[in-house]
Amino acid sequence: MLTASQCRAARALLNWSQPDLAKHAGVHVQTISAFEKDHGSPSKNTLQKITNALEYEGIEFQGTNGVRLNQSDTQTLRGEDGFRTFSYDVYQTLQHDDREVLQAYVDDKKYARWLKTEATPHIDRMETFKKKNYRILQQEDDIYFPAINYAEYRWIPKKQFLPVPFMVYGDKMAIMLFEPEPVIIVNNYPKIAQAYRLQFETLWERAIIPPADAFENWQKNRDKILQTIRKENAC
Repeated sequence: MLTASQCRAARALLNWSQPDLAKHAGVHVQTISAFEKDHGSPSKNTLQKITNALEYEGIEFQGTNGVRLNQSDTQTLRGEDGFRTFSYDVYQTLQHDDREVLQAYVDDKKYARWLKTEATPHIDRMETFKKKNYRILQQEDDIYFPAINYAEYRWIPKKQFLPVPFMVYGDKMAIMLFEPEPVIIVNNYPKIAQAYRLQFETLWERAIIPPADAFENWQKNRDKILQTIRKENAC
């Protein structure tokens, strides 16, 4: 379990302030401050969020005192908190990298399931981008389009649809597994990302363009559907 001294050392390696860590971990800055001063212990869930945020940036913890920067360019995020950390990283990457986000073999219902109460806030912040810089390939006849206001959708024929989605964003390529819980393997190798961008373009050119009425029906019922998502994920 993460210790206060490791937390302080990890921030120093990343040149992060306490507010920086709080933002990446999705916790209050007062929580970080109290923890690092040994004024009480955060919950196990909160400690996991802090650990996930630091590990995602390449921090490796050793024992109860050791901290170092991971020499690997591959990170693995696990569970609900790991998936939230990953989703926020996609948003942050788009803020300073205007290359398209490319996502293939997508089932957005699984995304909503694991983002839970963060599902609609994630959609809201992604919709702040003024242009569509996101393309999604999902299974033929899937009419679930939560990202329609910031993404373009096409369909992959059912016989060609694979159960393991991938995403390319910035110089990163992520492979996602969702059963029994999310496991996201993020590779920060520009050449790998570029190779998957080219692969995506081939898939996109061969993909099916959904009928206009499918998008119109989604937009018509969007608020009602998102309200249902909020209720389901709040349980």
